[in-house]
Amino acid sequence: MGNSSKDDSATDGDTSSGDTPPSNSGVYSEGEKVLAYHGPRIYEAKVQKAELRKKEWRYFVHYLGWNKNWDEWVGADRLMKHTEENITKQQALDKKQGVDKNLRSGRSAQTKPKSSADTKVDKEDLKNNVSKGKKRKSESGVEKDNVSLEKLVKIQIPSTLRKQLVDDWEFVNQQDKLVKLPRSPTVDDILTKYLEYRSKKDGMMTDSIGEILKGVRCYFDKALPMMLLYKKERKQYHEVVIDNVSPSTIYGAEHLLRLFVKLPELLAYVNIEEETLTRLQQKLLDFLKFLQKNQSTFFLSAYDGPKVSEGKGKGKDD
Repeated sequence: MGNSSKDDSATDGDTSSGDTPPSNSGVYSEGEKVLAYHGPRIYEAKVQKAELRKKEWRYFVHYLGWNKNWDEWVGADRLMKHTEENITKQQALDKKQGVDKNLRSGRSAQTKPKSSADTKVDKEDLKNNVSKGKKRKSESGVEKDNVSLEKLVKIQIPSTLRKQLVDDWEFVNQQDKLVKLPRSPTVDDILTKYLEYRSKKDGMMTDSIGEILKGVRCYFDKALPMMLLYKKERKQYHEVVIDNVSPSTIYGAEHLLRLFVKLPELLAYVNIEEETLTRLQQKLLDFLKFLQKNQSTFFLSAYDGPKVSEGKGKGKDD
C-alpha cells in the first residue's frame, strides 16, 4: 500500500491551521471510520487528523489492520463514507481484480500492495506533472479511480526489493540518515547497464527498450522533486540539484526504486492501448528483476548519517 512517512509526509509549503474541521465544514471528522482509495483498491481506514491546507481539507488516515507505518495524508477525493453502498462497491472492486481477501488481513506490512517508499503526492504535485489527470481527480475521486483502474499497470515489486524500500524509509525517517550524493552508479548508469544487458541477451538493440528507458528517465527527473523525496531529503536535494542538472545523473537505485511505487498511478493518466500497456508492464517487471539481480551492487547497505534533518546546526555541510 502507499506510504509510510507518517507526519513527515507533508510536503514543503503545506500550511495547516491545526484545527479539527467544524462539523459543517469538513467532509470527514477525526475518529471517523471511512473507506479509502489506495491505488486501484479500497481499504477500511480511520481518520486520525484533519487539517486545512491551502484551502483544502487533508486527512491523516490509518488503514485498519495494517502497520501504522502505512498511515498517510490524503485528500477528500481519496475517501468515501463507510456505508453499506460503498462497502458493496469495495467488494465489487476486489472481486473484479481477483484480490485475495488475505491481502487485507494485515498480517504483514511487507506484503502490502504498492510498497513503502513514497513521499506525498499532493494535488499540486500531480497538477504539475499530469494536469489533465488532476482535473479528473478533483472532480470525482471515485470516478477517477474507476477510470484508471481499467488500465492500471500492475507492477509487482520483488520481495527483496520491497524490503529494500522498507529499509530505505527507516534509514531516512527513523534514523535521520541520507543517501550520500552523488551516487555511483547513478540512475543513468543503471539504465545504460540494463540496455547493454538486454542487447546482449536479445542479440540486438531493441528500439522499444530504449524508448521505455528514456521514458523512465524522464519520469524520474520530473517525479523526484515532486513525489519521490521524503521531507528530510529536501534540503539535500536543493543543495545538489543546481544549474538544471538532471536528478538521474546524481541519484541512484534507492530513489529509482521509489519511482516504481508511483508509476502505476502516473501511467494511469497516459493514453496507452491495452496491448501496449501489457508489453510495458512485462518490460518494467523485467527491469525490476534486473535491479534485484544486481541489488548488492546497485543499492547502499547503509546510509550516511546521522543527519540534522531540518538543516540547522550540525551536519549542515557534511
